[in-house]
Amino acid sequence: MNVVGRIDEISRLKAYYNSGKPEFIALYGRRRVGKTFLVEQLFADKFMFHVTGVIEGDKEDEMTVFYKALESIGYEGAASKSWYDAFTALRGCLEKKIRKNKRCVLFIDELPCFDTPNSRFLKAFGNFWNGWCILHPEIMLIVCGSATTWMIKNIVDSHGGLHNRMTHEIHLHPFNLSETEAYLKSNGVAWDRLSIVQIYSIMGGVPYYLGLILSNESVSQAVDRLFFSRGGEMSGEYDRLFRSMYKSPEPYQKIIALLCKHKAGLTREELIGFDNVLNNGHLSEYLDNLEKCDFIRLYHVKDKTGKKLKKSGGIYQIMDFFTVFHNMFLVRETTDQQYWSHHLNTPEQNNWYGLAFERICMYHIEQIKNAMGIGAISAEYFSWRSAESEPACQIDLLIERADRVINVCEMKFCDGVYMIQKAEDMRIRNRIAAYREETNTRCSVLPVLVTTYGLQKNMYSDYMRSVVVMDDLFKES
Repeated sequence: MNVVGRIDEISRLKAYYNSGKPEFIALYGRRRVGKTFLVEQLFADKFMFHVTGVIEGDKEDEMTVFYKALESIGYEGAASKSWYDAFTALRGCLEKKIRKNKRCVLFIDELPCFDTPNSRFLKAFGNFWNGWCILHPEIMLIVCGSATTWMIKNIVDSHGGLHNRMTHEIHLHPFNLSETEAYLKSNGVAWDRLSIVQIYSIMGGVPYYLGLILSNESVSQAVDRLFFSRGGEMSGEYDRLFRSMYKSPEPYQKIIALLCKHKAGLTREELIGFDNVLNNGHLSEYLDNLEKCDFIRLYHVKDKTGKKLKKSGGIYQIMDFFTVFHNMFLVRETTDQQYWSHHLNTPEQNNWYGLAFERICMYHIEQIKNAMGIGAISAEYFSWRSAESEPACQIDLLIERADRVINVCEMKFCDGVYMIQKAEDMRIRNRIAAYREETNTRCSVLPVLVTTYGLQKNMYSDYMRSVVVMDDLFKES
């Protein structure tokens, strides 16, 4: 089996395979994250039936691929005219093949594609599971879909015929840094960890994107070829990504574009303030869908008294690295096919890596906790924005621990050892002082530096109570 990472998911899927009872498993996650690859690597030689929906296909397209899949397992009847007929045909084929005490794996990939308008697919599918599959302990039905919101609404949180019928759900997330390093090595890409952090800041931990990198390329060469060259493989990915996940992608792209312009994040009301068109009764749904698809993250915020605000008062921050990169650089439509190489070590590129490093740290909070030696201590994570200072200071990451300590995380990208200067020292102290004063916290508030290669000793360095370095982020949580 040629799978990097996914240790927990593999363990769970194997346990479900050996459970000895009917299993209905929903596997979902953003496009290109490796859902199909994982299932095929584990069970390809065990499939009794396998079909993949047609992206942007109509009912005829979907019925055709289903019919061809039926033919591949011995079906000799006429093509079905309805989904009820199609699943009846599938049931007939399986009844001839199923054997007692032998697991029968059914894999329907890109399940949302089959649910075309007025097709009644979901009702027929639910009838197939409820009326036949559930009676056979040999059945293991796995469904996948990149349209994460459809999967959650119609399978995971179904209120129709599939309500509480799914036995397990697996949300497949992008790789962390450790998994990314292992995946690149498996493809012959022998980069140092600073280079891996740099490419992660552009692609994130999406296996398909990382798999496009050639072993003889540097970071800048890979970025130029994939994003900026004429016909680059990633040049049209942004639109494909959103079309594959949402039937109406425009409001989602609008929210993403707004959040990309405000690195500190925006509240729900602030989003409406920038674009009142979003105030159409669906904004909460859009935000929930983006959060479930790993594009954004909601950070809870504390008010003046230190109490956590309601969800509506939280700060939404962009977390998907590729979508930020697209909105920062690719929307310019530059004709320079070596744009990234030509801007090496410029303030623009260095600023990009600095902001992206903050997102990387937020994606690896468990690794930060472990490096600080507090992995076993219960903790919650917050963002905080001053309601009194002008301009309003903000702390992007607070770790509030059960032992009555609050860590204020300062995240700094540097290609060498980081040195705190007088002005930066004052900014850190002022933020912490403002937080203490406005929240009236009785907890100890201690600063933590997260950086690449460590902290240079000087007259300001001792204020940092803990230092987490890049290598710590590469450790498994």
